[in-house]
Amino acid sequence: MQQQNDVEYKAIIYQEGMLGSLLLGGAKVDPVKFSDFLNSNAQNGWRVVTMEKDIRRMLLLFKREAYVVLMVRDK
Repeated sequence: MQQQNDVEYKAIIYQEGMLGSLLLGGAKVDPVKFSDFLNSNAQNGWRVVTMEKDIRRMLLLFKREAYVVLMVRDK
């Protein structure tokens, strides 16, 4: 069984850029870009432990989708 000290964690808030959300009117996360982000981290040994969808307010009037992602990898 692996000991707790043998792993490291990181928490990331993933969201689209504010300018793109304003110009395109889309506040949703692009699934292709999000997949690329996850695959890029996986190549560095990171595995997703859990994630939660969050709606974040921007400029008081607009809302945009974000994901809080908790990842782990072996040291």
